[in-house]
Amino acid sequence: MKHFLKTCAAASAFAIAAVSSHAADVTLTISSWAPPTHGMNAIYWPALISRLEEATEGRVTAEIKYGLATPPAQYDLILDGAADFAWIFHGYTPGRFVATKMIEIPGYEGNAEAASVAYWRAHEQYLATADEHKGVKLIGLMTHGPGTLHSDTMVTGLDQISGMKLRLGGGVSGDVGAALGATGIRVPAPKVYETLASNAADGVMMPMEGKASFKLFEVAKHTYRVPGGFYRGSFALIMNSDTFDSLSEADQMALDGVFGEAASRLAGQMWDEIDKAGHQALMDNADNSLTEASAEDAKKWNELTDPIIAGVLEEVSALGIDAAAAQAYIAEQMAAN
Repeated sequence: MKHFLKTCAAASAFAIAAVSSHAADVTLTISSWAPPTHGMNAIYWPALISRLEEATEGRVTAEIKYGLATPPAQYDLILDGAADFAWIFHGYTPGRFVATKMIEIPGYEGNAEAASVAYWRAHEQYLATADEHKGVKLIGLMTHGPGTLHSDTMVTGLDQISGMKLRLGGGVSGDVGAALGATGIRVPAPKVYETLASNAADGVMMPMEGKASFKLFEVAKHTYRVPGGFYRGSFALIMNSDTFDSLSEADQMALDGVFGEAASRLAGQMWDEIDKAGHQALMDNADNSLTEASAEDAKKWNELTDPIIAGVLEEVSALGIDAAAAQAYIAEQMAAN
């Protein structure tokens, strides 16, 4: 946790120094919905701002603003031009995004950096034809680390999950909860702490970073993990198209070098960093525990995932995408990174 806070402070200080070293011609607005201490705001956005400034020789910068819209409303906020950048979680708007589920399915092996890079490449190779980010400029795709189960009652086996009320973010995590016999409760990540503290849910499925970012070490002290994770969350980094078009041609070209795979890789690196901080928060609190699935449960889990994966492949194939090829491509790219 100390390393995490030092990293956050260093990244923020670096970004502030970069901004103050020149007067930018354009200051863009970043809408963010997680706490200021979350890695997206303490690490990722400051790092991206620094890259924007460097690429445009100081002509373009950005600043983070909070509370502009709820997490599910971020996409429309950017469409309307009320902010220039935002990050969205696809699962918060069921039915709006389908191809994005390709990165969420269980079975992939690797960290968030490898997954985020593979996700961007798969988007370019297969998923872009679905055109699910209409009206905005897609500047990056990312996924957090493997999803785990955090609960206030210790879970030591898959069978104990049946009957639990779990906060699930949407998308494939909802399918996972249903397959395990849990009742899903959907609330955005910033509401997780109070949902658990009020006993409205028995637990939550989130990556390990939630232990620190959302203080789960206080309200969900026990963590249960399966190989590869229960799921991965799908996020997009988006920009208002009119804002991008209003920039000079030189700055557009410069920013395109910052966006895409580079922005996705940077995001994955951030998620890996805060997963480490979450694990450290667990280790720093003696009343917290981490249980790894037994070999028997790992086998049982693999069997449970077959229909989940098949369902997603069917959905994505209906869009005219070779979903099986996309799945194999993501796995291949993750192994190569």
